[in-house]
Parts: sequence; structure tokens; C-alpha cells
Amino acid sequence: QVELVESGGGLVQAGGSLRLSCAISGRTPSLHNTGWFRQAPGKEREFVAAARWSGTATFYADSVKGRFTISRDNAKNTVYLQMNSLRLEDTTVYYCAADRYTSDLVLSESYRYWGQGTQVTVSA
Repeated sequence: QVELVESGGGLVQAGGSLRLSCAISGRTPSLHNTGWFRQAPGKEREFVAAARWSGTATFYADSVKGRFTISRDNAKNTVYLQMNSLRLEDTTVYYCAADRYTSDLVLSESYRYWGQGTQVTVSA
């Protein structure tokens, strides 16, 4: 069993920055591919960013490319999402996801393990 706990969400002005953290515990956390998704009320879960456990590849949604950066610290079993130049439309709940056997890192159904979510609110 793998558990994920997100932190770092909050309120920030447009143009500002936040860093989300996702602490992974359980069996072989450093071998799990990880992703960040977000979901607004009444909308489908949206891919944001993902990283292979080896650190050899990262993926980003077009809407966040150049503004967000996913990184991993396997020694701390933690994944980060650095969010810069935040926009009003980035406001929503962000979820961390992990799985050791992901077929496609950009698809939410590829992940079995999910965190509880953390709210990010960008104000004008």
C-alpha cells in the first residue's frame, strides 16, 4: 500500500508562486512514477505534470508548460510541483498521484494511488 499526502496549497496573487509537495510513504516509493492533476468542481480531472521514477522524463500539459516544474527528491520520497506565474485559471484542487506500473503518465486512470488534494486559489 502506498499513501500520498499533499501540502503547500494556499492563496496567492496572480503572477505569484507556490510550491506543492507530495510525500509518498509505503512500499518502494522511490520506484513509483508520479503525476500532478487538478480538478475543478463539475469538471473532469486534468493532467498537469508527471515524472518517471528514474527522473529520465517529465511531461507537462500545454497550459502549464514553462510555468510549472515537477521534481523529485527520492531521498525524501517527496515530489514537488513548483508553480510560477500563476493565473486565475490555475485556481482549483491539485492532486498528487503515484503508481509503479503506469502505462501512460498523462492519464489519470494509469495511477492507483492518490492524495487527498490541496486547494490552490489565485486572486486578482
